[in-house]
Amino acid sequence: MDAPRLSIGEVADRTGVAPSALRFYESRGLIVGSRTDGGQRRYAREVIRRVSFIRAAQQVGLTLAEIGAALDRLPRGRTPTRRDWEQLATEWRPWVDARIDALQLLRDRLDSCIGCGCLSLDTCALYNPDDGAGQLGAGPRYLLGDQAADVMAGGRAERESWLPGGPRLRSPR
Repeated sequence: MDAPRLSIGEVADRTGVAPSALRFYESRGLIVGSRTDGGQRRYAREVIRRVSFIRAAQQVGLTLAEIGAALDRLPRGRTPTRRDWEQLATEWRPWVDARIDALQLLRDRLDSCIGCGCLSLDTCALYNPDDGAGQLGAGPRYLLGDQAADVMAGGRAERESWLPGGPRLRSPR
């Protein structure tokens, strides 16, 4: 016997996501629904977890493409098990940790020189004299991984970052 399927309104109420967003997620292949003989959308109960995952991932800035790539790793045709979700979580942990590190760096350094070239803070004269960080590339060099010491050495630290405009950390595959 099949488990009862949820209407789009029931999924919307349970997840806090508008029905229009659910239709959009379905059109992008992020969730799967079916239709009744009358054309109404119906969803398996497990779609609540997928939508909740989508919502949480969007809240921390992941793109729908990144979210879709993660969801594509889950099995199709059956409800993902705890083990399936644990595997996804294990693969994503280093990626999430790097994102947390980048956000902490932003939080901790945003009130000081970030190597952007504006030279508007008193500390810029110490950490970015004559906009030396600009020779390392465009953008807020110290938030993108370069160090003030790189300005003096004329070198460039190779580091990936999640910050806008910087190289993006690759999604786990």
